[in-house]
Amino acid sequence: MKKIAILFLLVILAAVGAVGCGKADEASTSKTLKIGIRGSESRTWDFVKEQAQKEGLSIELVQLNANVNPNTVLLEGDIDANAFQHVAFLDQFNQKNNSEIVPVGSTIIAPLGIYSDKFKKIEEIPDNAKIAVPNDDSNWGRSLVLLQEAGLIKVVDNFDGFGGADKIKENPKHLEIVPVDGATTPRVMKDVAASIINNGVAVEAGFLLKDSIFHESNTAKPYINIIATTKQNENREDLKKLVEIYQSKAVSDFITETYKGNYIPTQVTVDELKNFKSAYASK
Repeated sequence: MKKIAILFLLVILAAVGAVGCGKADEASTSKTLKIGIRGSESRTWDFVKEQAQKEGLSIELVQLNANVNPNTVLLEGDIDANAFQHVAFLDQFNQKNNSEIVPVGSTIIAPLGIYSDKFKKIEEIPDNAKIAVPNDDSNWGRSLVLLQEAGLIKVVDNFDGFGGADKIKENPKHLEIVPVDGATTPRVMKDVAASIINNGVAVEAGFLLKDSIFHESNTAKPYINIIATTKQNENREDLKKLVEIYQSKAVSDFITETYKGNYIPTQVTVDELKNFKSAYASK
């Protein structure tokens, strides 16, 4: 009888333990989303985090400096998604690293601008002037498209969006394109006629888009910023919810009011993001 009682007690304890494990497993599925970001959009993401918490979605923001590539961190599994790049930059990274990181939603367009402390109009740029551009392939290419839109150069036929001296077809003013690290583009302004500065870098340097002498308009489609994750995670429900929150009216209003036109909220489909190269065909 005593043995039966002990056996019965063990069965009960095992059942309680199983229920406890079930709760633990259930809790582990509702994990905190780790999102890798950089400083220029931290205010937006702090607001997104607050909105997500109201919706029952827990977010941890992982601040990454310029010396750390958030795509590498993503591939290593240390974060669930990142939000720091435009879709053309992601395409370049995937090509170079044979990786498969995918966009899951659009965030903003941060228009690229031409800034100068020597000239007030694009028409004042003289012959043989030096123009500084970011030296990574995608933003270098983006800069060439911007210079084309400004009427200073023409890019080659079948332009693929990436930079290089060989991507310039016509250069009537014989401009010298000077590739520099993107983070230094504000600092080299004193040494060049004009500098093409990424919007996030410009914001950190204290510039508003209205301070530029020329900036993007209809060239921006390949340069829509995104939330990105690995291919195997692209259909996760928590990431879909994150995109929905980011694209909400509350977040859009916050971006518009906070950044005074430097960042423009965008809501485009993932299919449009993945087919961004079609924008080059009309150039």
